[in-house]
Amino acid sequence: MATKAKVAIGGGLAAVLVLAAPLVMKWEGVRYAPYRDAGGVLTVCYGHTGPDVQMGKTYTKAECDDLLRADMLEANGYVNACITSPMLSGQEAALTSATYNIGPRVVCGSTLQRYANAGNWPAACAELSRWDKAAGRTYRGLTLRRTDERAMCEGKR
Repeated sequence: MATKAKVAIGGGLAAVLVLAAPLVMKWEGVRYAPYRDAGGVLTVCYGHTGPDVQMGKTYTKAECDDLLRADMLEANGYVNACITSPMLSGQEAALTSATYNIGPRVVCGSTLQRYANAGNWPAACAELSRWDKAAGRTYRGLTLRRTDERAMCEGKR
């Protein structure tokens, strides 16, 4: 019985990542050489950041795919740790994509979290639209990304 539960959970996670990955890849794009993003953060591949990003190194597709997988699992972990209300796969995927891009604050300690945990999914999904700024400035690309994530969250995509 425990094995079936693990398979169901693993299968659910796989479905969420299959939904979230195209969103992340579409909006992040891929760059094999490190660069500074709009907020000045050193970034590589599909938006990967962190102390392991090495300026001057050229990353391979395989390295970028591994970083994407690990970063999406980490983002999904925050979603599941902070959102305790049941979620549909599209809601979880949308929040995983947003968390991948913004960080855990979008789902941990936010108004979005409060609405989601109260089961008010229309309000929680609508909150995604508010997260379209980097370094205090609104960016059209972030506005469009949040529109895409919100549509997925609302089951319109």
